[in-house]
Amino acid sequence: MKTYRPTSPGRRQMQTINFKEYITKKDPEKSLTWGRKRDQGRNAHGRVTVRHKGGGHKRLYRDVTFMYDKKEIPATIKSVEYDPNRSGFIGLAAYRDGERRYVLLPKSVKVGATIITSPTAAVEPGNALPLRKIPVGTFIYNIELKPNSGAKAARAAGIFAQVIGNDSGYSMIKMPSSEIRKVHEESYATIGQVSNDEHWLVNSGKAGRSRWLGIRPTVRGTAQNPVDHPYGGGEGATGRGLRRLKTRWGKPAGKGQKTRTPKKYSNVFIVSRRKVGKDRKSKQ
Repeated sequence: MKTYRPTSPGRRQMQTINFKEYITKKDPEKSLTWGRKRDQGRNAHGRVTVRHKGGGHKRLYRDVTFMYDKKEIPATIKSVEYDPNRSGFIGLAAYRDGERRYVLLPKSVKVGATIITSPTAAVEPGNALPLRKIPVGTFIYNIELKPNSGAKAARAAGIFAQVIGNDSGYSMIKMPSSEIRKVHEESYATIGQVSNDEHWLVNSGKAGRSRWLGIRPTVRGTAQNPVDHPYGGGEGATGRGLRRLKTRWGKPAGKGQKTRTPKKYSNVFIVSRRKVGKDRKSKQ
């Protein structure tokens, strides 16, 4: 981690990633980038569906592939690069057939390493295999939830899931949330742990850095008016007056309350629900 001299109050606690240790190329591959309008938390009708988003620095979009459609073709990592649209580092993979793609890199893969997507690939960081071929206990990321659907799970910086068993055409995967889930054994996943595992140690130091990232302020419910939030109003600091937490719209929130849709389509694939609330660490 990179620390700073306290030349201002915002610098005093600031702590960031020392990118010079990891990044080998500053400018992205032009053929794999394009401009992209950011939705700023709004849906197709222009209504805010995710609060506290807006502003921020302009970003160039990197076309990172999450599909496992180039099988049996080795690729060499040409560079390790920063991507403003995700927390992990990406790498420029040059395939033997001449194509170049950006891929999400695992922790230990460096420039010059060779990766491959194949059922017969070695169980080494960066290689992708079907779940049925991955030994029990192996750390994985970039997991397909359905065969040929592209990687959807375990993609954030420093994250990994773990194979804990195989049964009846499915693999049991322990997700980063502690949930144990069944995934079809023909789905692919990449060996290793996502790069930039120090990401969670970053201390912005000041509110302005969050604004640069497109994160807007979050106002406490108790500081709002009664018309705006169930906790609003009252003279001075008042308790919430409710047994359980709720959101601005009256839905249950946090502290061990179940917020998952009761009839969600994927319930049949969940073997053990994730641990939530204050006692999560003690239950893992």
